[in-house]
Amino acid sequence: MTVTKMSWRPTYRSSKFRNVYGKVANREHCFEGIPITKNVHDNHFCAVNAKFLAIVTESAGGGSFVVIPVTQFGRIDPHYPKVCGHQGNVLDIKWNPFHDNIIASCSEDSSVRIWEIPDSGLTRSLTESVLELYGHSRRVGLIEWHPTTSGILFSAGYDYKILIWNLEIGEPVKMIDCHSDVILCMSFNTEGSLLATSCKDKKLRVIEPRSGRVLQEANFKNHKVNRVVFLGNIKRLLTTGVSRWNTRQIALWDQEDLSMPIIEEEIDGLSGLLFPFYDADTHMLYLAGKGDGNIRYYEVTLEKPYLQYLMEFRSPAPQKGLGVMPKHGLDVGACEVFRFYKLVTLKGLIEPISMIVPRRSETYQEDIYPMTPGTEPALSADEWLSGINRGPVLMSLKEGYNRPNKLVFKAPVKEKKGGVVNGIDLLENVPPRTENELLRMFFRQQEELRRLKDELTQKDIKIRQLELELNNIRNSPNINNNNNNSNGSSI
Repeated sequence: MTVTKMSWRPTYRSSKFRNVYGKVANREHCFEGIPITKNVHDNHFCAVNAKFLAIVTESAGGGSFVVIPVTQFGRIDPHYPKVCGHQGNVLDIKWNPFHDNIIASCSEDSSVRIWEIPDSGLTRSLTESVLELYGHSRRVGLIEWHPTTSGILFSAGYDYKILIWNLEIGEPVKMIDCHSDVILCMSFNTEGSLLATSCKDKKLRVIEPRSGRVLQEANFKNHKVNRVVFLGNIKRLLTTGVSRWNTRQIALWDQEDLSMPIIEEEIDGLSGLLFPFYDADTHMLYLAGKGDGNIRYYEVTLEKPYLQYLMEFRSPAPQKGLGVMPKHGLDVGACEVFRFYKLVTLKGLIEPISMIVPRRSETYQEDIYPMTPGTEPALSADEWLSGINRGPVLMSLKEGYNRPNKLVFKAPVKEKKGGVVNGIDLLENVPPRTENELLRMFFRQQEELRRLKDELTQKDIKIRQLELELNNIRNSPNINNNNNNSNGSSI
């Protein structure tokens, strides 16, 4: 297969999306005063659904994030309650696609936690999660919910492993162990039967998640892959990365043949990571650079030129990360087809950016709002684990989304336990990475030493008491008489 280099020369093509434009929310509809994390980990640090906006924040000792109702605009109180149960920095957060009040987080403390947010939001800081999941031996950098199944969560750690968690039992049920370095990105196809990963070992993989079998693998020297996204159900993948000349680049792949990209295109010479976002309903691809304020967007087609450049949204404020509103949270009356929540660290600002199709008619535009994945799972965890695949349950946006979700999250009752091998707790042997972590570990060990000393003292006392009781029994007259009688009878 020959690699096609794309040209920036505009070719006219009739498209309903060629005039899509980005509209920044008014200042009174932004979120201000949020101490956005300064962590340099390449994640979005932001998660959005139709009810809440969650942002990872800067905090002294441990990790935390804030959860704000999406309609609570304006300046946030400095003492606004936080979710703060992790002992290390929070590296990723994701809302459950089927339950608006459930959010998962992962951290440098090597744990994954599941939290339940009250309907009215937080009134005090939340420290107790509904589930604590321990299985990784190093920090956990990525989490992803399965797109069609309830209660299945994927986590990728710096131990180069992906764990599949069944939240109905609160345990890992599968482990994918085919990576030789840190996993950078995970992406599912529409029905969740395939998982694509990019890795620091420069390889792109397509994996069957239940068996962990690698179906396709690419190691293309001209394109170092950073991020990957499945392009819906058209059997294509898109990756962002850097070329051999260190320019930012995108590449399009056939998911069934990763020997060579279908096309590759150089974007620019900037150094920030390119985040790809794909909207399967409109077949639009958005590229947002970390550290710059621009968002480019394209239309994806099955015929040449495959990627049709549409336009670029420009902004002077650099973005640290971007959250994306699910389809059922969009304003269909304004012909909004996509909405970003942009993190501007220096200003402590979260800025909504709406991508709008200009239409004069005020009626519902069915051509830009096809049936879309809703908030009902297609499968249970046990069904998916048994090998069943099913596409998402679709819904219409025509009447506005106000159907109540009947799904109730029930956390399993289980004892908290670590990974103990040969009497050694692996989780206790994760080396501290910060001064705060070191101090916490020191004080924890001091407490443990004190507890063990007390335990030893109590055992010493018990031993002495037992020795005295034993001596008393030996010296008792009944025993001596019995001994004398037995001696006499033998004579």
